[in-house]
Amino acid sequence: MPIDINPDAAIREGYVRNILKVWDSATTDQMARGMNWYRTANQLAEMISDGNVNAGAGVIAALSANKSWGENVKLATRAFANGEPTGHVGDAIRKAARIMSGESPELVLPMDSKTGHFYRCIADPTDADAICIDRHAHDVAVGERYGSADRGLGSKNRYALLAHVYREAAQRLGMLPQVVQAVTWVVWIESKGN
Repeated sequence: MPIDINPDAAIREGYVRNILKVWDSATTDQMARGMNWYRTANQLAEMISDGNVNAGAGVIAALSANKSWGENVKLATRAFANGEPTGHVGDAIRKAARIMSGESPELVLPMDSKTGHFYRCIADPTDADAICIDRHAHDVAVGERYGSADRGLGSKNRYALLAHVYREAAQRLGMLPQVVQAVTWVVWIESKGN
């Protein structure tokens, strides 16, 4: 069941503490990989798109929904290598194709949701406002693995709530929100049972 979009201050603080707890559990290696995650993704976007970082980031983001990072990379790399995206649902393929044909990702992707924020994080790893709230970021904040259950992340208010608690955690750590999200993502997906 999706979380309440208007939790009280104690619940919001609990979400921040859950994020900080996962952050604090990162190994040295996980911390290093998470800290560099979006810079590495930015380099990948540039490489697969022959130097067009925005197009590369846009295609990666467009093809990211419900895919593991490894599968996402394969789909985006193959799209540029073959000149057309495949291997995903029709809407994602159409968006990726539009971006590959020269349309701006900002005009193609839903910029106020995970996909748009994921694009922004990859396109500019220093964007202090972008924060990718995916299913793993949700689960880190909530402190519970939802598996295949609906998290309700299509709700703008729920997305904004989770983005806020990540920004609060990032402020306490003196980090960019996307760095906090990336480090906790690495820890979460590598932890036992995931």
